[in-house]
Amino acid sequence: MKHQMLNGGVKRRVSEEARRSLRKHWQLYLIVIPPVLFFLIFKYYPMLNAVLAFKDYNVIKGIWGSPWVGFKNFQLFFDNPMFWPLVKNTIYVSGYLLLAGFPVPILLALMLNEVGSGRFKRLVQLVTFAPYFISTVVMVSIIMLFLAPRLGFANVALNFFGLDSINFLGEGRMFRSIYVWSDIWQTAGYSAVIYLAALAGIDPTLYEAAKVDGASRFQKIVHVDIPGLLPTITIILILNVGSVMAIGFEKIYLLQNPLNMVHSEIIATYVYRIGLLNANYSFATAVGLFNSLINLVLLVTVNGLAKRLTKSSIW
Repeated sequence: MKHQMLNGGVKRRVSEEARRSLRKHWQLYLIVIPPVLFFLIFKYYPMLNAVLAFKDYNVIKGIWGSPWVGFKNFQLFFDNPMFWPLVKNTIYVSGYLLLAGFPVPILLALMLNEVGSGRFKRLVQLVTFAPYFISTVVMVSIIMLFLAPRLGFANVALNFFGLDSINFLGEGRMFRSIYVWSDIWQTAGYSAVIYLAALAGIDPTLYEAAKVDGASRFQKIVHVDIPGLLPTITIILILNVGSVMAIGFEKIYLLQNPLNMVHSEIIATYVYRIGLLNANYSFATAVGLFNSLINLVLLVTVNGLAKRLTKSSIW
């Protein structure tokens, strides 16, 4: 009886504190409502429709009325001759982008942090940050014009030096490099902002101590800047590895052509081409769910390793 009375008293106190907080900070709660509704409606509610992956979807019967087929759609994907080429291409492109693109914003931020001239620093930030605002369609158009076989700047330069023209987008093995390095050029400046903010938060006394100890610029970067960036680097690396299989399809789809399809077809473009254009929604959902599960496993694994090795993690 006494235990129940104590529990009841605790619940009443918590309820009173919650009401008091709501009355005091109602403006803040009001501001939070729109984003919460956004995530509930557009992020969490659609997750219920993932059940479509286990059904044979019928437009007339709807999602919940369609017959249950279990893991049939997953089996169709695993037995498909395209399964391993799709997985391989997706991992190659994502892995290439992660290995080549992840260090670039860090290096850019470290270099900008060492620039003494504020005007030059702002100019470099503007030049590197601006490409991020170019839309995917415009970016693909720029790449196609730059690499055009006859009149593209790249081939005009090759011809100027007496070399033969190259059909860059027709060479399947060049596709990954074209995609990765154009993406790095477009996003490096934007990604560097996070690291610049982290560098700005480093305790100035550490720099003063390094100066007193006679540390060079390189030693200061190694012993002050990089340790200060390490928690931020770890978190961003975890998030990037957790989205390895979720590489966006828009840019790749627009750059694809019959000549480079063997190397450019990834899971996302395959889902769009086979699942959505052919109205095979159950199959498309199954492939997408498989993709999401792989990302989840990678995210949990890398987060656990990071927590064990660096003591920094998402949770």
